[in-house]
Amino acid sequence: MEVVLGHYNYWVVIFLMMTGFYTVISRGNLVKKIIGLNIFQVSVFILYISISTVENGTTPILKEGFEVYSNPLPHVLILTAIVVGVATTALALALVVRIKEAYGTIEEDEIHQRDHSL
Repeated sequence: MEVVLGHYNYWVVIFLMMTGFYTVISRGNLVKKIIGLNIFQVSVFILYISISTVENGTTPILKEGFEVYSNPLPHVLILTAIVVGVATTALALALVVRIKEAYGTIEEDEIHQRDHSL
């Protein structure tokens, strides 16, 4: 039981990942799909940060008395991924606005129906 409770962060990652995935595949609303993708993305961020954590690790500055160092590269990659994620979300929402102007709806089924009826 301690093994399960000791890795609660991985359970949170699995829960968020499955919630985001379910939202993407089950919803027809394009904004809800974008929200689902963002939830999925946050779960990946948490996973990378969880994996990169080093117990009793210090910053990688060489000083006497420190032997265990934490690698800052995963955290830097996550910061970059956050910036890319925000830009991707902004672009997706702009596309949704344009789709709403063109089709009059943001429901995926209605868009397909109107597209194939023309």
